[in-house]
Amino acid sequence: MGNAACRQGCTARYYRVSRLLAELGIAKADGSYPRMLIRLAKTDLLVLDEWGLVPLSVTDARELLDVIDDRCTTRSTLIASQLPVDAWHGTIPDPALADALLDRIVHTAHKIAMRGESMRKLRAKKAS
Repeated sequence: MGNAACRQGCTARYYRVSRLLAELGIAKADGSYPRMLIRLAKTDLLVLDEWGLVPLSVTDARELLDVIDDRCTTRSTLIASQLPVDAWHGTIPDPALADALLDRIVHTAHKIAMRGESMRKLRAKKAS
């Protein structure tokens, strides 16, 4: 999806959620957090992979809310997760923060449920 967006002249950024959170933490420490939020807000398509793989801290959830809130009505965000959407709330420790974050994501989303074998598993079978 990110490649397709780029081919159509849109900007795209890909992050595993854990890496995005690490970069946001560094940006807070070095004073570049506002600039990073602006850069993310201006990106046409933000791809967040491995959503909910690890439970978020309250700080992590606040930072994701900052990112998502800046984008929720103006830009596209693609979220990939192995968890079903109805399990996402449980990965965020503060229920009010979970409500705020997921309200911005879930209610305007187009959900695509993938089925079948992992592409990595299928590729490994072909290679052997």
